[in-house]
Amino acid sequence: MKKWGLLLLILVVALTGCGSGSAEKGEALPEDKLTIGVTAGPHEQIFEKVAEVAKKDGLEIDVKVFNEYVMPNVSLSENELDANSFQTQPYLDQFKKDRKLDIVEVFDTVTFPLGIYSNKIKSLDDIKKGDKLGIQNDPINLARALQLYEKAGLIKLKKDAGMDATQKDIVENPKNVKFVELEASQIPRQLDELTAATVNTNFAIEHGLKPKEDSLFIEGDDSPHVNLIAVRGENKNDKVLKKLEKAYRSKEVKDFILKEFDGAVLPSW
Repeated sequence: MKKWGLLLLILVVALTGCGSGSAEKGEALPEDKLTIGVTAGPHEQIFEKVAEVAKKDGLEIDVKVFNEYVMPNVSLSENELDANSFQTQPYLDQFKKDRKLDIVEVFDTVTFPLGIYSNKIKSLDDIKKGDKLGIQNDPINLARALQLYEKAGLIKLKKDAGMDATQKDIVENPKNVKFVELEASQIPRQLDELTAATVNTNFAIEHGLKPKEDSLFIEGDDSPHVNLIAVRGENKNDKVLKKLEKAYRSKEVKDFILKEFDGAVLPSW
C-alpha cells in the first residue's frame, strides 16, 4: 500500500509540473504559453493588456505579480518564471554581478521616470537644513536617486560617481540633508515620516500618486533607465520571444499605455 501511495504522489507531482508554462533548465520556452513575472502596478496592468493581444496570436501568458525587486529575478533563475518585466538594464547588470546569474535582456519596454514626492512640502525650496530625505537602498536605484537630487540642485556628487554613486560620493550638501535608505516598495508608506523621498513610478502609482501632478521633481525623457524583458541566457533566442515582443510592442498596447498612464509611463518604441 505504501508503495502505491508513493507512486501516486510521484505521479501527482509530475502532473503538477506539467502545463505550468515554464521551461525546465536547458529546454526551449513553450511556444504557446509563458509565465511572466511582473511587479504590481503599471507592469502588471500593461501585461494584462499584452496577454489579451498575445492570446489572439495563440500565446497564453500567465502573469505572476511580485511586490518587490529581488524575487522576480531569483524566481526567473530558478525556472519558476519564463521571463520577467520590471527592471532597467543598470539594475539587471548589478543584480547579475552580485548574484552571478545568467539573465539577459530580450527587448526594451517602457520608461518609468523617477520622481521626488512629499506629503509635507509643496516645493523643493521648502526643504530646510537637516531634513530627512528618502532614497532607495538597492545600489542602482540609490545612485539614480542621488543623481536626481543632484539634478534638482540639492547636492553635488563626484564627477566620476556615475551608476556606482553612494552617499560617500556627495561632495556638496548645502542644507546638510540626511538621506534615509529604504527598500523601494516601502518608501511611499514612509512619506509622512520624511520631508521628501524619491519614489519609483510603479510604486508611486500603486499608492495613488500621479507622477506628472504630484512629483516635486521628476526625470525627463532622456532618462537612461529604460525597462526591459529579461530571460535566462539559455532562452534568449527562443522563437516564442518574437511573438511576445510582437504583442508587447503592438499598437493596442502602446495606445493603452499612453491613455492609461497619461505620460507617467512612456513606451520605448
